[in-house]
Amino acid sequence: MAGQATARRGAGQAKKSGPSGPRRPGAGRLRLRLPARRRLLLILATAVVLGAAVVWVLYGSTWLRVEQVETTGTEVLTPAEVEAAAAVPVGSPLVSVDTDAIEARLLRKLPRLDSVDVGRSWPHGITLDVTERKPVLLMKKGANFTEVDAKGVRFATVAKAPAHVPLLELNPDNSPSLRRFPSDALVREAVKVAGELPSAVAKDTRLVRVTSYDAVSLELSRGRTVMWGSDEEGELKARTLVALMKAAPRARYFDVSAPTAPAASGS
Repeated sequence: MAGQATARRGAGQAKKSGPSGPRRPGAGRLRLRLPARRRLLLILATAVVLGAAVVWVLYGSTWLRVEQVETTGTEVLTPAEVEAAAAVPVGSPLVSVDTDAIEARLLRKLPRLDSVDVGRSWPHGITLDVTERKPVLLMKKGANFTEVDAKGVRFATVAKAPAHVPLLELNPDNSPSLRRFPSDALVREAVKVAGELPSAVAKDTRLVRVTSYDAVSLELSRGRTVMWGSDEEGELKARTLVALMKAAPRARYFDVSAPTAPAASGS
C-alpha cells in the first residue's frame, strides 16, 4: 500500500514539474511568424526607398534631362527646320517627353515629311529620324510648281521645278468621267501610271497628260508621244512599250492602251 501511494505522489510531482504546464494554442506559431513579418516589412521598406530613388533620378535630378536633339534623314529640309517644328522641351526630364506629340506636331507643321520616328537617346538626347516625301509629278501653279508624291499627296509648292520630275497636265473639263472621277482621283491615276513606267521611259518623260480616267498620255523627249490609256495592266504595258520602242526606234507615236495590240507610227 505504501509503495502504491509513493508511486502516485511521484507521478503527480512529475506532472507539476513540466517546463511551463500546458501550452497555449498558437504560442509556438506566434514565435515563428514574427521574424517573417519583420523580413516582409524590411523588403517593402526597401522597395519603397528604391522606387522613390528611381522616381527622383528620372524626374527630379538633373542627370537624365534633355540637353540635345539630333535629326537624321533630311534632304530638302534642314535639321534646324525640323528641330524648330518639333519644339522638343529641352531641360525637361527625358522620361517625360511625349514622343507621340512631337511626331504629330512635325507631320502637321511640315507636310513634306512622310514619316517621323522620335526616340530617346539616354541619358540626354532626343532623336528625330525623318523621311521626306519625294515628288513623282509636278503641277503648274502660276509661276510655281506643286509637288505630288507617289501617294497622290500635294505636299509642297516650289519656285523651281526639281530635275527629272514630269509635269502633270489635267484637262478633264469636258470629260464625262469627271463626274465619277474628280480631280484628286485623276491625280492618283496619273501617279500610278508614272510609277509603272520603265526606268528608261520615266527618265525621258516630260509631261503626263490626263483627259479622263482611261485617257492618260505621255510626252517624251525628242517629240515622242505615248498613249497609255488607264493604269490597268500597267506592268504589261510597260514591257510592251519597251519592246515596241526597240522594234520601231524612229517612231514618234506609240499606243499601248491595248497592250495585246500595240501600235507605233511616225518617223
